[in-house]
Amino acid sequence: MRLDSIPRAGHHGAMLIYKIFRAEEWAALQAQGETRGAPIDLADGFVHFSTAEQASETAAKHFAGVENLTLVACDAQKMGDDLKWEVSRGGALFPHLYRKMRMADVVWAKPLLLENGAHRFPEEMQ
Repeated sequence: MRLDSIPRAGHHGAMLIYKIFRAEEWAALQAQGETRGAPIDLADGFVHFSTAEQASETAAKHFAGVENLTLVACDAQKMGDDLKWEVSRGGALFPHLYRKMRMADVVWAKPLLLENGAHRFPEEMQ
């Protein structure tokens, strides 16, 4: 069973979704408490997220070779009606947040390490 579908203490029925941040974007969110996201998020008018199954492809497509990334897990249910599931890459449904992302949305954040040219995702996602 995937971590994003397991209820955990303090997160009853939590479904985790993921956002990858560059170092400066993550630092800005921590400092300001909220963000409209990366330049692509600003251009599209929503904050892009991925499911656990989509995150590695997102990293390979949009962050190939980029170091000093942070993977942020958020509780999708806490985002309420501001989170929409919409068709995107390959016809799959992706979570899109139509408000600022807040530090209060964050369940955990971990470094997304680059090893041998590929990002290594934390064990919590496996």
